[in-house]
Amino acid sequence: MPESFDRGALTEAVYYILLSLQQPMHGYAIMQNIEKLTAGRVILGAGTLYGAINALLSKQWIAAVATFNIKKEYIITEMGRRVFREEIERLKELLRNGERTV
Repeated sequence: MPESFDRGALTEAVYYILLSLQQPMHGYAIMQNIEKLTAGRVILGAGTLYGAINALLSKQWIAAVATFNIKKEYIITEMGRRVFREEIERLKELLRNGERTV
């Protein structure tokens, strides 16, 4: 198993933040995008979102983008993309294992 799996599974919030940041977005747009992607099942509060953003910035999985707007935008980094792809593979394995047993 790849070494980066030692980091553990991503939370659902982090997964959807990384998914959203495949293109630059500011915080409120991230919250709206996640709500839309999940048909309202996942609604992030500002505290949860910005706590996760700060953690992702410190891990260098996302970066702030220089903008001319008042709102700060973020984008996934190459390291974040790698982590995200590995998480997708982990989730696929979970699904395959589950489908084999039902």
